[in-house]
Amino acid sequence: MLQTARSILKRDPAAHSLWEVVLTYPGLHALFWYRIAHWLSKHHHYLLAGLVSRHAANTTGISIAPAAQIGHRVFIDHGIGVVIGATAVIEDDVTILHGVTLGSRYPGQNQRRHPWIKRGAFIGAHAQLLGAITVGEFSKVGAGAVVLDNVAAEATVVGAPARIVPKQKLAKII
Repeated sequence: MLQTARSILKRDPAAHSLWEVVLTYPGLHALFWYRIAHWLSKHHHYLLAGLVSRHAANTTGISIAPAAQIGHRVFIDHGIGVVIGATAVIEDDVTILHGVTLGSRYPGQNQRRHPWIKRGAFIGAHAQLLGAITVGEFSKVGAGAVVLDNVAAEATVVGAPARIVPKQKLAKII
């Protein structure tokens, strides 16, 4: 968790100190409780995992299913309203802003139903990523996008439904 806190301090221009990040960042707190709930879930203590997960959601406004798989140095910025489903996978160094849903489109058991977010991806505020899709390495999902299909590595998608922004247009936007 200290590695994650240091990563947040480097990535967030609003952060002033490591103590500030550790004590006041709800995304870091949610990840702390998630790590405990995930361990409990992996060791078949499902009720305890659920209780820890519910406590985290109640105190941070961030709901992470204990069975989700989350890598290192993940930054959930602001965090309020983030929902991460049970079969979601989030790799290292991903940034997720507030209001994001990594949800399923269809019910099902014993299969992946939620998104797989690859290393270094950025998910903008209130984006909805639904289904067993993959968001490629270092890709960007714009605020409010509704993503129902795979996103290629290093691509930028925006809109509802999400569509790729060509790199030549992206340069004009930025």
